[in-house]
Amino acid sequence: MRRPLLAAAVVTVTACGTPGGPDGPPPLLTALPRELSPAEARVADGANAFAFDLLREATRSLAPEANAFLSPLSASMALGMALNGAEGETFERMRAALRLEGMSRDQINQGYRDLLDLLGGLDGRAEMRVANAMWIDDRLPVEPAFVATGREFFEAEIAALDFTAPGAVESINDWVAGRTGGRIPRLLEELSPEEVLFLVNAIYFKATWRTGFDPRDTREGPFHAADGRTRTAFLMRQAETHRYAETEAYQAADLLYGNGAFAMTVILPRPGRGPAEVLAGLDGRTWGELLARLHEQTVILTLPRFRLDYARELEADLGALGMAVAFDPDRADFTRIADVSPERLYLTRVVQKTFVEVNEEGTEAAAATGVGIGVTSAPQEIHLTVDRPFLVAIRERFTGTVVFLGLVNAVGR
Repeated sequence: MRRPLLAAAVVTVTACGTPGGPDGPPPLLTALPRELSPAEARVADGANAFAFDLLREATRSLAPEANAFLSPLSASMALGMALNGAEGETFERMRAALRLEGMSRDQINQGYRDLLDLLGGLDGRAEMRVANAMWIDDRLPVEPAFVATGREFFEAEIAALDFTAPGAVESINDWVAGRTGGRIPRLLEELSPEEVLFLVNAIYFKATWRTGFDPRDTREGPFHAADGRTRTAFLMRQAETHRYAETEAYQAADLLYGNGAFAMTVILPRPGRGPAEVLAGLDGRTWGELLARLHEQTVILTLPRFRLDYARELEADLGALGMAVAFDPDRADFTRIADVSPERLYLTRVVQKTFVEVNEEGTEAAAATGVGIGVTSAPQEIHLTVDRPFLVAIRERFTGTVVFLGLVNAVGR
């Protein structure tokens, strides 16, 4: 029986070092610093259910040579701000699409507020920043209560802006770039004439592995992509103790960052199956079951280095999830944002851009979502060789909150 290798030293975000350095990993976090509030737990559960729904919709027609990488939490939070302006059927449909059925407006807001407080301070060796902003056109007579709710529960920065000014788009893009470590330099190319409000969420994550990969063990090797082509990729390798689970459908491993508050969960479908087939069976309940199966196991892990930039307009996906009324200028009801009668406010677009880089030291990931609002057992060695399409999730480990979720069909050097 092969013994697990000693854990490699973690390279911190703020200090230099190499895997195998003298400092070693920080103490492992074994529980949250506080109990989740009921509203927070419900919002986290809803956000996870929404996460798998959204990736399924976004990848239904994904080309076999293409990849997808979303931040469902970023989309949920940006739409959560918009939800405070919705009334009637618009509110009901948006709440259902976000998988927050049965929660009052106050409960939803408090849940997001508590989740914001929790995510930012869990790991001193992981950088996790969440920022929100409301960009309000000078023409919009916005309701003070809508602004106050965004500021209180989402910590939203409030900015008045002349949407017709030449520099308006750059003001929003500069804000996004500054809060995503420069990884999302441009969220928008233009503001349309009917748009009078833009709600933006930005998430930035950077952390080092609790047990890093030794770059000397990285080799070029084959990655068998979904399009049938075999590409050459840089494959990282390690033999370590990880939390591992397997079923007839997949193998999964949890790679911890820093003190263990955050993890990357890699889900490799069994040969003959694809990520879409596994994704079809994942929802809030089955995700929880997957996490419950994880147990410490020696794993001979091979994982490709990869870097992705991704962008997607989410209107069709959200419409398929039941939110179409919010995008309908004849039916949407956002009267809690502003009274513009006889005209209407409606969602003009929901755009998201993301970035992720996974290497020997750790992971850097960023996302920005913009919501436009317009008027009208015993240890054994396990081999997990990720050399074909796979799913990947970056999550907060104790609530299971999915921060990023992706389907990787093809990687190469």
